[in-house]
Amino acid sequence: QVQLVESGGGLVQPGGSLRLSCAASGRSIFSIDDMGWYRQAPGKQRELVALTSGGVTNYADSVKERFTISRDSAKNNVYLQMNSLKPEDTAVYYCYARTTYLRAYWGQGTQVTVSS
Repeated sequence: QVQLVESGGGLVQPGGSLRLSCAASGRSIFSIDDMGWYRQAPGKQRELVALTSGGVTNYADSVKERFTISRDSAKNNVYLQMNSLKPEDTAVYYCYARTTYLRAYWGQGTQVTVSS
């Protein structure tokens, strides 16, 4: 089992920055392969934001050059640095982890609102 707890969301003005954090815990944390972030805006489907696996990172086109994902494997944490935020980045952001057994886990989500 893996538990994921996000933090760092909030209200920010356009052009501002936020850093999301996700801490993983549980008896299966050492079998985690992939970690990343998804988001879901009102009325839209959940979409991939950024993913890291084996040192390789992937980003949605809409966030490239603005967001950076990083992972501290020793602490089983993953972070998302978000710069140059836009109103269209407003969403609930979910932490994601997948183990070597291909089981996926999700955090409870943290709200990010970009508005003046």
